Amino acid sequence: MTEKPTVAILGGGNIGLAIATGLTRHGKLDPKSITVTRRNTAAIDGMREEGYHVTTSNREALDSSTTVLLCVQPSQAIDVLASLKDAFDHDRHRIISVVTGVSCDALSTAAGGAGVVRAMPNTAVAVGESMTCIASRQHDPAAVQAATALFSRVGTTLVIPEELMTQATALCACGIAFFLRAVRAASQGGIEIGFHAEEALAMAAQTARGAASLLLTDGRHPEGEIDRVTTPMGCTISGLNQMEHEGFSSAMIKGIVTSARKAGKLGGASDN
Repeated sequence: MTEKPTVAILGGGNIGLAIATGLTRHGKLDPKSITVTRRNTAAIDGMREEGYHVTTSNREALDSSTTVLLCVQPSQAIDVLASLKDAFDHDRHRIISVVTGVSCDALSTAAGGAGVVRAMPNTAVAVGESMTCIASRQHDPAAVQAATALFSRVGTTLVIPEELMTQATALCACGIAFFLRAVRAASQGGIEIGFHAEEALAMAAQTARGAASLLLTDGRHPEGEIDRVTTPMGCTISGLNQMEHEGFSSAMIKGIVTSARKAGKLGGASDN
């Protein structure tokens, strides 16, 4: 007997596919329990071969699902939900939006009054290491708890006020690219001082993982760990000071703030 899909991912783009991959490879869900929709299903034929249900029809995806993940572009979110509002079973369907800049109230109205929880994962969800922020304005603890349980399968979760979801987009979702750029820059420095490209990248990536683990494992503070590896007149402090002279910290801060401002303009609806 074929297992019925219980999770519908409306929008098989980068984040939708990353969530599907994470839930099956790290969240212990069977691909047969997930339906992924996309206008051009040929682009995700590989998902079908892996056992996922793939369709162009969002309505078909809702038929046997209980959890509905909205993973479309901000400009499409309201129209997609409005086109499905008569198909939502308010008792059965749990809608989780990963769309930037469109509020729970706007999404719920478009969905005919159905409850909506917002989640902001990042693409590390594919490898079970996402930082996912979750929010809801509808005071539905059970729905928030369910969303938290789902995304806790693929990383770390944090429930935050909805008015901070735009900022969470900048720090966590956009932040993946910022930290990857930092790793890439470190690997390029490694090449310049003598390592082969693949060696330098492996060394930089593992060093970044170790640095993050120091903070996450024991709750240590970055500056305390920095102090542990800087000695008077040493090579570490010389490198750090040069980076600061070139604006390293300032550039990272400005990048996050700029992304937050841009995210606040997406979707046509405010989080506040």
